Amino acid sequence: MAIIVNLDVMMAKRKISLSELAERINITNANLSIVKTNKAKAVRFLTLEAICRELDCQSGDILEYWSIG
Repeated sequence: MAIIVNLDVMMAKRKISLSELAERINITNANLSIVKTNKAKAVRFLTLEAICRELDCQSGDILEYWSIG
């Protein structure tokens, strides 16, 4: 099983850069990049909520579950 992060897709749709989103949600560029590149082991609900608020989307637009195997 895998969780796929589609943050880059939503950011492109909303025409917002990584640094602009990071500033809006009060997180470092480095930490947001870790989430965006699917390297995060965990994401706080507060962070996910802030991302969804700024991108005007649902969590399912950003996170996708894939069953592998």
